[in-house]
Amino acid sequence: MKIVYRKLAEKELDIFIEKRIDQLREEGAKEDTDLRPALRDYFNRHIKDGTFVSWIALDGERIVGTSGMSFVEKPPYYGCPSGKLGLLSSMYTEKEYRRQGIARELLSRVVEEARNYGCGTIQITASDLGVLLYADFGFVRNENFMQFKL
Repeated sequence: MKIVYRKLAEKELDIFIEKRIDQLREEGAKEDTDLRPALRDYFNRHIKDGTFVSWIALDGERIVGTSGMSFVEKPPYYGCPSGKLGLLSSMYTEKEYRRQGIARELLSRVVEEARNYGCGTIQITASDLGVLLYADFGFVRNENFMQFKL
């Protein structure tokens, strides 16, 4: 097995979306709508304008791991003077490819993308599976995060 890493290409978007849905299912999300059209719209727009980037891992032609980083901007604050944030998402590795360093390599690549974009902070809502990877990488828990659903 020789894993190759590269940026997501437009021709792979449908497969990428299916991996995103697999990830959400695995995390226990309740499927009450078809997210495919909204995901396709989001990725098309944000890949084009440079505010979303993804690195994928391939075994031959098969996508076995995915990552994603969305870039957002808010008013600068002391913890992030640039105001530019990276929102990590779409971290997924096929079950039979886990524990081989694939997720860590993908994470390294999208973190570098955020650094190059000028982000001062990266945020993620981590699944139970991902917490150890992120903590080992250097992410720390922020107890201030709250959410209001509309």
